[in-house]
Amino acid sequence: MGGEVWGGVARRVVFMMNHPGFSPGDDWSLQAEAAAADVHQRFGHRLAGLPGTWIGSLIPPTSGSSRLRTLQPPWSQWHYWWQAHYVDAVVDAGFAQLRHANRRAARLELQRAEQLLRGILFRNFGRFPNYFYDDMAWLALAAGRLNDLSLRLLVKPSPLATFASTTLTRQLHGAHDDVLGGGLHWSRKRDYKNAPVNGPAALHFARTGETERAAAIINWLRRELFDPATGLYLDGIHPSASGRDVETTIYTYNQGPVLAALLELGGVPRLRDAAALIEAIRSQLYAPDQGLRLECGGDGSLFTGILCRYLALAAQDPRLPSDSRETASSMVRDTAAAIRDTEPWQLSGALQRWMIFAAAATL
Repeated sequence: MGGEVWGGVARRVVFMMNHPGFSPGDDWSLQAEAAAADVHQRFGHRLAGLPGTWIGSLIPPTSGSSRLRTLQPPWSQWHYWWQAHYVDAVVDAGFAQLRHANRRAARLELQRAEQLLRGILFRNFGRFPNYFYDDMAWLALAAGRLNDLSLRLLVKPSPLATFASTTLTRQLHGAHDDVLGGGLHWSRKRDYKNAPVNGPAALHFARTGETERAAAIINWLRRELFDPATGLYLDGIHPSASGRDVETTIYTYNQGPVLAALLELGGVPRLRDAAALIEAIRSQLYAPDQGLRLECGGDGSLFTGILCRYLALAAQDPRLPSDSRETASSMVRDTAAAIRDTEPWQLSGALQRWMIFAAAATL
């Protein structure tokens, strides 16, 4: 499943886009396939040439040589959480192939996702735990979805994804305590509790059946980090001599996992909060015909893609009011249109483009 396969995908997408009657930008499935091919070709490679592994380089080699990527030392710079979203994006592609009734292609995506998860394990020195709990929460979510894809295709879980999910869940349990009234710590330093870990952790716990823990975290986020003036969630809290110092920055990605956790937990109050959050996102983070606010550069180049992933889930949830679903859908589609002609130079931005197109393709 090397570069020639994904080169074939890219050629097929270009052919279809040039076919009479095709409207550029209207078929987000094709845009997502092209973005996926771009990520795999420009950034993806085996980890140090090891069979059965895959990993993403932060930037593509200037020569464009896949051999140079393969021969990069396994300890070259990387970002754990970017790789977690790479797994999630590959799983998206697998489910997309299932929607198109192409089980063979879905199996190839499952294989790629497992290779990537193995690459993360090897690159992280043979273990999934990491210094940052938000990194682990993102990978726990991705591993859980990888398991879901394996169950759909093979009627059995992925052993590696199961191991990752079990290991990381145990780590997240250890990050959750009563300091500052609840919530999870951001890192092993245990001096900051924030939305980037608590949102995805709440969603992970809700998806794995720990609904009481998930609800406690969502309640903590609402109590400590919800900003009534904007209707959005602030970044985090440092314990201090005065009790707590709040980081008031509002980031796009912090809203997405909270929205998804509210939907996963369900019930009238949670769904009402979800609808209100969608409206706050529209009011504060979106411009008509321009899409959602983009937070460019490094980590920020993933933020809006994460929000779009979860807005797309909301757009398809029949429990929400129709106007909330349409608002969520419009924000994703407008954002996809706004970034259609971009060519990101970092893995984070390339993944974001893929994630946004994939989200739009589900609507």
